[in-house]
Amino acid sequence: MNNHLRTFVLLAALTALFMGVGYLIGGPTGMGLAFLFAAGMNLVSYWNADKIVLSMYRAQLVDETDPDPLIRNFVVDVNELAARAGLPRPKVHVIDQDQPNAFATGRDPDHAAVAATRGLLQMLDRREIRGVMAHELAHVKHRDTLTMTITATIAGAISALANFAFLFGGRDENGRSTGIVGTIAMMILAPMAAGLVQMAISRGREYEADRGGAEISGDPEALADALRKIEAYAKGGYMNPDAERHPATAHMFIINPLAGHGTDNLFSTHPATENRVAALLRMIGKARPPASRTSGTAVPVTDRGPWGS
Repeated sequence: MNNHLRTFVLLAALTALFMGVGYLIGGPTGMGLAFLFAAGMNLVSYWNADKIVLSMYRAQLVDETDPDPLIRNFVVDVNELAARAGLPRPKVHVIDQDQPNAFATGRDPDHAAVAATRGLLQMLDRREIRGVMAHELAHVKHRDTLTMTITATIAGAISALANFAFLFGGRDENGRSTGIVGTIAMMILAPMAAGLVQMAISRGREYEADRGGAEISGDPEALADALRKIEAYAKGGYMNPDAERHPATAHMFIINPLAGHGTDNLFSTHPATENRVAALLRMIGKARPPASRTSGTAVPVTDRGPWGS
């Protein structure tokens, strides 16, 4: 399925889910209003979803004239990698968060933006940062970013609508209350359904962006090292408060930014990091990851991943 068709199917699924929640809140009238709202949101999301997501994280636009040499090198490397990938130069942003992470956004390569947290720039070496940003540029090249960004904005709206239903109660087609049990079920199931849609478009795409990023940078091991470091730092207590407030955007990041305490792996937006690392290392003929630079211990491989026999 090409990306334009996949985006259309995704929008249709999320719009239907949005209308279903509207029906549970206000019956046929609520469903009609939800459809109008969803249609308007789809239009706004297509043109402005990237700006919405960047504003959620208070991302700051930077360029190669920045006084900080770390940021100057970051911008120079992104531009050089974009040229290697045959892409226009994306807008480059920095997010003032300690958790190391990054994402790409934009409706097409001509309107793309990449963002990295300050924590990522400070905690990874330059080679690893290049590996991460090559991964994000692979998302741009594969035209994943439109689907990723629209999903984030609409899934977030579905969650907000479900919370609205919890506060004000749901109604059936005759105006009768659906009761607290139905309202609670709606509050739980609607965001869960939106999350499942996110998961369905995310895991395979991450493997492909890993591979594409490794080809752009020419250094699969750099991305493998970066993935292990990012996950280790994230698990070590580096929270991203903005991501916790906007969980519907989690699938956009290179590593899940959410704390995920008590969350089952079924609802993870990303493949297991050790499987991604194993797939990357098979590109250079290594069967297992080397010792972790952060812990000094080998990371176990649980399966053979999507590439190789």
